[in-house]
Amino acid sequence: MRRVERSELLNLGAYEEIRPRFRARMIERKKRRRVALGDHMTLIFENHDTVLFQIQEMLRTERITGEAEIAHEVETYNAMLPGAHQLFATLMIEYSDPDERHRALDAFHDLEGKLALELGDARCPATFERLPGEEASRLPAVNYLRFRLPEDAAARMRDASRRATLRVVHPHYSAEQQLPKPARAELSADLDEA
Repeated sequence: MRRVERSELLNLGAYEEIRPRFRARMIERKKRRRVALGDHMTLIFENHDTVLFQIQEMLRTERITGEAEIAHEVETYNAMLPGAHQLFATLMIEYSDPDERHRALDAFHDLEGKLALELGDARCPATFERLPGEEASRLPAVNYLRFRLPEDAAARMRDASRRATLRVVHPHYSAEQQLPKPARAELSADLDEA
């Protein structure tokens, strides 16, 4: 997938001018890329445009203008882009009650290997990409997942006769969700691009 280049980023003033339209367009696009997995997990599948949006928002929020700091943000967020035959998703674990969330995150410390994307007969477990400083005994509320897929994943994703299912099977949480048609269209386009 095409990486975000420094030349694509707008300075803070120029971004402020286009932000309402760009943000509205990205929110609409992210809706098609968002998949709820039960009541407490949501995945957003990332691509060039979602990463570009996140970088622009980070630069805006943190008021980052130095070239070295901008380059760092570009490098950090480009790591979220999938390679060939891959998808990358941000997993959010969502509980409104802080105590319940804390207990769930402790219980989910071994979630890796138990969450997968199934494309027809291919089971593709998510690999959790840990950030420096994360506690090994506790899962954070926001996680970054990479799915390695079969070479024909784009065709499988487009083929409506094949199931495309996100599934988590864990002693403390089980859910499955068929990928909606808009998500399948977005993801097959991503796979074609990679």
